[in-house]
Amino acid sequence: MITSKKASEIILNHTENFGTEEIPFLETTGRILKETIVADRDFPPFNRVSMDGIAIVNDVFTSGRIAFTIENMQAAGSKQVTLLDKENCIEVMTGAILPTNTDAVIPYELVTINDGKATVNLDEIKHLQNVHLQGKDRKTGGVLIQKNTVISPAEIGVLATVGKSTVKVAKQPKVIIISTGDELVEVSENPLAHQIRRSNSYTLVTLLENLHIHADTAHITDDKRLLKQKIEHFLTDYDVLLFSGAVSKGKFDFVPEVLDELGVKKLFHRVKQRPGKPFWFGHVVPFGLSEHDENNYHSEREKQSEKSHTVVFAFPGNPVSTFVGCVKYFYPWVKKSAGIAYENTDKAILSEDYFFKPALTYFLQVKLENNNGMLYATPITGNGSGDLANLADADAFLELPDDRNEFKKGEVFPLIMYR
Repeated sequence: MITSKKASEIILNHTENFGTEEIPFLETTGRILKETIVADRDFPPFNRVSMDGIAIVNDVFTSGRIAFTIENMQAAGSKQVTLLDKENCIEVMTGAILPTNTDAVIPYELVTINDGKATVNLDEIKHLQNVHLQGKDRKTGGVLIQKNTVISPAEIGVLATVGKSTVKVAKQPKVIIISTGDELVEVSENPLAHQIRRSNSYTLVTLLENLHIHADTAHITDDKRLLKQKIEHFLTDYDVLLFSGAVSKGKFDFVPEVLDELGVKKLFHRVKQRPGKPFWFGHVVPFGLSEHDENNYHSEREKQSEKSHTVVFAFPGNPVSTFVGCVKYFYPWVKKSAGIAYENTDKAILSEDYFFKPALTYFLQVKLENNNGMLYATPITGNGSGDLANLADADAFLELPDDRNEFKKGEVFPLIMYR
């Protein structure tokens, strides 16, 4: 049995490069950018009027003139007009190009307009006042968005303004979520007294949707022959298999045995943690390769942006175990596979003393409260890893280390948030 820290190291040392794809820019929110976005022209592309008002010649105002005859109008989106008489002005709209021969803009709020004349109600103005100069934000060719950025609505606007109608992003893995067990029935069914409805699969589906990954699902009964037959096909058809259940020591926990028979290499089974101790992780090794050759093969395929292995995460079947396994291990693996240097820096302050006896990493369910800018975590006592309802009462997991059993109020620990 390995530590949680070692499990994370092994998982993050076995990431996969699934390549890239080009998709419409409006579909890229939450995806990982795989190209550097540069300015196709200056930002802004012209001297831009930043307030509705009048454009004048600053030196004329400085010399004492405060009343200006309105000579023309410059609307946003219209071709640049020219001020013909420097003692006049041009009405301008926000976003318009600054008229030729003008060098300052005075907003309407500080101007009185009567009979075609604008009188300035100011004692002083500055050269290029209320003018957003061409290229001030970025010059042509300047980097706007770095490669490996997680695309948000802020980036969508930038992509649109440089004409990127399609964008290169990290391709998502093809994932299937597999539940096992004769006790499980569909959500729409009425379970018998000895049955329960499937829930873990749908929890995992929505957890993966948070990563913008669409996952297929399958349920297999506790039949070893059928389990082996279906898993063999899944290993060929999918990049990632996520199991929920059948990985512990029960007589019907066939998954580790079946994976071994199908040639899936176990990288570890059982982690010093609660919940989720029976967690199994491994991958398909290309036929006939030694461990040294396998490492070289994996490295070369990564460089070529091609998947080298089918990866298997097999979580215990208890709901909280499955949930913890996904957010603690699968989330970082996916992000690193897509090129993000993942590091969880979230922390919270324990709001009361807590005791946990076994020498295991404990993922304590907590309720969070922000008090004067400090994040406090209050334990939410549940009834073990099978207490699905307790997940809805909590906000996060506080990760308590395995080298002690007393945790004092005021101490700070790593936090895994899921709200």
